[in-house]
Amino acid sequence: MDRKSFLKLSAASIVAMHTDGVQAKIFDTAAQNSDGLLVRFLGTGAADWNGIDSRGEHRRLSSILLDSRTLVDFTPSCLDMIPAGVQPNTIIYTHSHGDHYNPEAALKVGVKRVYLSQTWYDIAVADFKAAAQKLGLPMPQITPLYVGQAVEINGLTVTPLPASHATGNKFEQTLIYLIEKAGVRLLYATDTGGIPAVAARIAGIDAHDKSGKPITAIIFEATMGMGYDDDFRSFTHTSVEGVARIVRVLEKTKRYTPPMGQPVYLTHMARTLHGTQAELDSGLPQPLRAAYDGLEVILK
Repeated sequence: MDRKSFLKLSAASIVAMHTDGVQAKIFDTAAQNSDGLLVRFLGTGAADWNGIDSRGEHRRLSSILLDSRTLVDFTPSCLDMIPAGVQPNTIIYTHSHGDHYNPEAALKVGVKRVYLSQTWYDIAVADFKAAAQKLGLPMPQITPLYVGQAVEINGLTVTPLPASHATGNKFEQTLIYLIEKAGVRLLYATDTGGIPAVAARIAGIDAHDKSGKPITAIIFEATMGMGYDDDFRSFTHTSVEGVARIVRVLEKTKRYTPPMGQPVYLTHMARTLHGTQAELDSGLPQPLRAAYDGLEVILK
């Protein structure tokens, strides 16, 4: 299945794929006027990607751009994926691993505001001070986030949720996010081994809580591909089968109610644990779809 066919399967609207000035204007206009949430996948790979592989496949490190203004994670690998004329001003970090966090890259694209877990706030302040001094750029405003406490960012309501992931800092609480805009409720989950109970309860998707509220869109990590459900990374990452199981449970309990035809998008796919994009396009179970670098969708 080619990419055009793949995109037609989605009810999400697809925006321009090129990064010249005209397309950048389209991207920014859609971001401001849409009642949906405009997402550009800047990178969709896990940490083992480093350029084009022997199959001719290429995934940059995982990052998304929301409504042309807000980044979630960002590294130098994605610098070429920002549309010309678009300048993000804010970044939200999931955690401090180097395939998600790079202060110099954030400053180079003009980020002025940074949000991250309060558990590594002091470390990030020191890192950004060093990067700003090295580059001769102004220090951004850095705001600590607390699990369950929503913040308003560029017209989005962002609620930090605890992830099941670990870094070299044993005190760091890694995060996934509930991102809301109008009627859109997106769960953005990477890096994490499934959805922790506290995260599910805060997001409103734990069926034990009768007062919960469904999510309408999902972007989930799938570090491990088909056939790797018992991989040793399962405590800190999720497999394709794991994502599919989560989706089935959420659908069964009516805590995931997407518009008809809108896929669940996979990201953070390991180079050594997945087939090619073409193989993923044809082989993934419904409603999963493998995102790829440069894919732009409007989630509802």
